Amino acid sequence: MGWWKQDVGLEVLLELHGTEYTEENGYWYRIEAWQVPATPERPHGIRYNLTLHDHRNQRVLGYDNAHAIKRKGKGCYSGKILRYDHKHVSTMDTGRPYEFESAEQLLKDFLADVTKILKKVDNS
Repeated sequence: MGWWKQDVGLEVLLELHGTEYTEENGYWYRIEAWQVPATPERPHGIRYNLTLHDHRNQRVLGYDNAHAIKRKGKGCYSGKILRYDHKHVSTMDTGRPYEFESAEQLLKDFLADVTKILKKVDNS
């Protein structure tokens, strides 16, 4: 892979592993990321868990690839390899597919969603 194709955000994501930040309103987020061997489920070779929690410690947003999400409908069968990348957009959300492009884009998407949620909370 040439230098022009490398994921420039990967080093930043890995450096942020273990970061926790608490907002003034009691909401807080955590970033966890590790390099792992590439697999069909994690072809980018990263395992990650980026979460936002409310003041009661409930996860209100999460981006992760800890497991596959259960799909419903035609064409879904147990022998199919599913990518693990997904996000949760509420405390009750069991997950929806997330199209992983790069570590940099993952951070941008997560932080953009965190900002949107915190603005709604602060304006209510």
